[in-house]
Amino acid sequence: MRLSQGAPGARILAFGGYQPAEVVTNYDLSQRLDTNDEWIQSRVGIKERRVAGPNESEIDLAVQAGGKALAASGLSSGDIDLVIVATCTLEAQIPNAAARVAHRLGIRAPGAFDVNAACAGFCYGLAAAADAVRAGSAKNVLVVGTEKLTQWVDWDDRATAVIFADGAGAAVVVPSETPGIGPVVWGSAGDKSDAIAVKDRASFLRQEGQTVFRWATTALHPVARLACERAGVDPADLAAFVPHQANLRIIEAIARKLGADDAVIAKDIVLAGNTSAASIPLALSRMIERGEVPSGGLALLLGFGAGLTYASQVIEIP
Repeated sequence: MRLSQGAPGARILAFGGYQPAEVVTNYDLSQRLDTNDEWIQSRVGIKERRVAGPNESEIDLAVQAGGKALAASGLSSGDIDLVIVATCTLEAQIPNAAARVAHRLGIRAPGAFDVNAACAGFCYGLAAAADAVRAGSAKNVLVVGTEKLTQWVDWDDRATAVIFADGAGAAVVVPSETPGIGPVVWGSAGDKSDAIAVKDRASFLRQEGQTVFRWATTALHPVARLACERAGVDPADLAAFVPHQANLRIIEAIARKLGADDAVIAKDIVLAGNTSAASIPLALSRMIERGEVPSGGLALLLGFGAGLTYASQVIEIP
């Protein structure tokens, strides 16, 4: 089954993902916090997560993932004319991440900008890339989601230390004879913006877990269904559902309400933790590597997080 979107335009040619080497297990956290493996798994579904080293930045992670996506695409750095980086964890906002990532990958003089829509950032960046290609503003686009969340986490705060992790994922978007990226459905709930926040430069990331859980499990499945509707796709025809890897209970609750009974559900959070804007491309890249999803099949992406922001679109799996 193909997407229905009118005029052809853009598709994803390849994905790439990268995780830091250091693994932090639930047992490791229990040596510091009042917690244990059973408590963590029952509430968020995580067994372990990856943590970047002190000399490994979100730019380093992005370069690794972007380089893998570029290699898998068969394109050269000279073929890319736009780089979009989705991140909410830069230590400094100036200069932006995209120009630095492009330079390190040997991409010369591309358009380069960052997107901060937190955990929905990759879906926002993907929508911008697809629109740029369809409009003729860009030909080939590298979209990267990268986060070093652990530098903003208080490791003595059980509510956040067990959840967040580091990583990056990337995709190469190119022109297509047939539609390969469906219309985006996006929005925000700014009245709940305090639910996930970093107050200032001297503060750690804080999250109102119950507020986020209730919002995600009640407000987002209609967004996912609308993305399918606008793409002309029945949820029953999806090969995969790849939501932001926020919490296993949230993922399973949304999946049940969506009705995509035959779809493979991404559950990368179990071994990767919550990597914010990196989680969707990282999860999908690993699913492709393991042969869990078919090339040419349709995947529904659903990003959601701080802001509160959300975005969803259907893509054809490369």
